[in-house]
Amino acid sequence: MATRRRFGKKLFRLIVPILIVLVIALAIALGAIVYGITRPPRRSYLVTPATFSTLSGTGRALKVTDETWTNRDGTAARGWLLRGVEGAPAVVFLHRYGGDRSLLLNLGMKVNEATGCTILWPDSRGHALKPAVQWTSFGGSEGNDALAAIDFLRSLKSESHNQLIGDRVGVYGVELGAYAALRAASVDAGIQVLALDSVPRDQGQLVDSAVHGDVRVNAPALMFLARLATRLYFVKQYDNKSSCDLARSLGPRKILLLGGEDNKQLRDSTKALTSCFANPTNVETRTDLPLSGLTLPSATGEQGESYDRPVIDFFVKNLR
Repeated sequence: MATRRRFGKKLFRLIVPILIVLVIALAIALGAIVYGITRPPRRSYLVTPATFSTLSGTGRALKVTDETWTNRDGTAARGWLLRGVEGAPAVVFLHRYGGDRSLLLNLGMKVNEATGCTILWPDSRGHALKPAVQWTSFGGSEGNDALAAIDFLRSLKSESHNQLIGDRVGVYGVELGAYAALRAASVDAGIQVLALDSVPRDQGQLVDSAVHGDVRVNAPALMFLARLATRLYFVKQYDNKSSCDLARSLGPRKILLLGGEDNKQLRDSTKALTSCFANPTNVETRTDLPLSGLTLPSATGEQGESYDRPVIDFFVKNLR
């Protein structure tokens, strides 16, 4: 019996250091993953207003200005602004995770031309080159950032020194941008019109997608641990509110839900959102598209037009 106890103690002393090393290694690996996914890849803009003007042959893009404002947490924000007709509504365009404002420049220009609305294209925090805020919180802070962008729009004056935009605001959002738009609309009743593309079910789905894109592994255990580590990393900025709960709180807003074949998981989560709104008659659904806003920048001219037209028509009908 004494021999067995001595053997058990030796085995325990041998195993414990190995377990400690494994736990430390796992913690370091998870820390590296969380650090990586909260700092998305940063690339030069696909197009700028100046190059867009040259390529499209229209001078309207030259009226787009670089603007800065302050987020509600005191951090700096930036975006492009195209002023519309005085008193007309405004539309904010919110890009996907890993993207930037340039991906939605073309669509925003078309909406401005069709509606006369003021258009704002913010860069989400942690995105594009040299961001003022180095990290993204997968929607936790981005919803408040969208509210700050709308605060900025409401502060603008026209040439006649009247308020530039009207009372109603529209938001177009893709993936991370769509989730941020839902969070913002649940707080601000002035956001009356939302076009939401590839809406994730919650922050956790955004984290899963980012982890898969970063490490190219889709193991459920790794995803669970990564979500847990992200929650611990952010604490207050990661409450994982479900998109369905946010949708239920919106009341009688005008909603367009979009989804495409290029991401079936996000298309399915967007379809599931249809039943969450308080008034389904106010919800238009186009989840049968060949592509979504995720891959819109790489679409052909015909594909891009087939995507843009429903979005433009939706804003024309509900905002102009």
